Amino acid sequence: MLQHVLRPFVQLTGNDTVSSVLQRFTRSPYSKCLVRPFHKAYALNEREMTRPLDSFESLHDLFTRSIRQELRPIDDAPTSFVSPADSVATSFGTLDTTDSFTIKGHTYSLTDLFGDEAHAAPYREGSFAIFYLSPQHYHHFHYPVDGTIVNRYALGNVSYPVNSLGLTYGDAPFKTNYRIITELQTTYGRVAVVKVGALNVNTIDLYPSNGVATKGDDFGFFSFGSTVVVLIDSTTPFHWTLSPDEDVRVGERVGQWDV
Repeated sequence: MLQHVLRPFVQLTGNDTVSSVLQRFTRSPYSKCLVRPFHKAYALNEREMTRPLDSFESLHDLFTRSIRQELRPIDDAPTSFVSPADSVATSFGTLDTTDSFTIKGHTYSLTDLFGDEAHAAPYREGSFAIFYLSPQHYHHFHYPVDGTIVNRYALGNVSYPVNSLGLTYGDAPFKTNYRIITELQTTYGRVAVVKVGALNVNTIDLYPSNGVATKGDDFGFFSFGSTVVVLIDSTTPFHWTLSPDEDVRVGERVGQWDV
C-alpha cells in the first residue's frame, strides 16, 4: 500500500510541469511527513546513515543522504574497476560491431549517448556497464578508477524515468535524458562516467573538481533514482566480474584490466 502511495514520487515522468511540481514538493518541509513512510516502504538501512532519520527535513534531504563511508571499503588493487554507485548492474558487456548496445528493446549507439562521433570515437570496440539506482539506494556516485578528468559536459533536456518501465516505454532515455558526462584518462586508457538524470536538469549535482579523480571518492549525487553508464576504451584488455542484475555497492570490484 505504501509503495502505491509513494510511487508518483519515484516513477517520474518526462513532463516538465509534473517534474517541477514533484521536485518543489519533495524539497519542501511539507514532504517531511513522508520521510518515515518512505523509509519503511523501501526498507532503508538507517544504521548506514550519518544522521538520525528524524533529522531529515524533506524527502529530498533523505534522497540525497550521506552514509558512513567506512561501510564502503574501496578495492585498492591497481587494475580493479569499482562500482561507481550502490546500484543494480542491469547490463554489461562489450560493444557490438556497430558500436551499439540494446536495453529493454531500445538500441543505443555511442553517438546517441555522447552526442557526436568525435566524443564517441575513443570507446569504439570497448566495454560498457549500466548501474541503476532504485529509490532505496544511496544516491551519491563515486569515481570507479584513478585518473585525470579530461572532459565534462552536459546533454539532453528531458527526464523520462530510468527504471524498467521508463526504459521499456520511455522515449529512449539514454539518448534523450539530461545527462552529465565525465571523461577520465587513466593508466589503462579512457573511461567515461555518464550520469543520467531521472527528473529534470537539476537532479544531478557535481562537486567542484581539481581535475584529479581518486578511486572511490564521492563526486556528486542524484536527487532521485537514476542511472550511471560507464564506458571503457579498448586500449587495455578488460573484463567484467559481474553477474546479471547483481546488486553492487560503491567500491566493490566489478571489473578488471588484464595486465
